[in-house]
Amino acid sequence: MRKRSAKKRLLLPDPKFNDELVTRFVNNLMYDGKKSVAFKVFYDAIDIVEQRKQDEEKTALEIWKQGLSNVMPHVEVRSRRVGGATFQIPMQIRPDRKISMAIKWMLLYAKKRNEKSMAQRLANEFLAAAKEEGAAVKKRMDTHKMAEANKAFSHFRF
Repeated sequence: MRKRSAKKRLLLPDPKFNDELVTRFVNNLMYDGKKSVAFKVFYDAIDIVEQRKQDEEKTALEIWKQGLSNVMPHVEVRSRRVGGATFQIPMQIRPDRKISMAIKWMLLYAKKRNEKSMAQRLANEFLAAAKEEGAAVKKRMDTHKMAEANKAFSHFRF
């Protein structure tokens, strides 16, 4: 690379839970620069999770974090051309990319749900992910299966 890599920007923790991961999630949820609306949607979803949870000793934020860790992939396949053929090579994922992928998948599949409001969709996706079910967890399983199927090409790593 000619230019040096960009510095990581520090995120301010969110006002309610004082957590940087919440801010990162809300930044991905945000649409058209409306951060206050995104925070309201997220906090409403957390309140819905608080009402619906079965596990009494866990807070809604802990359920959300558990769901996020259940969605995080550990390996992914990357395309690489070797002698005219393209191989899918399984590779380990960097920790910050794991979090980014989990957040994006969770939001994508929450948006595809058919509840009334976005807060309800998010809450249901959080609860499903915490129980290791739902579309986002299925996406992680599919990614892992694909990596497992292409394990024979792992010697082509770059």
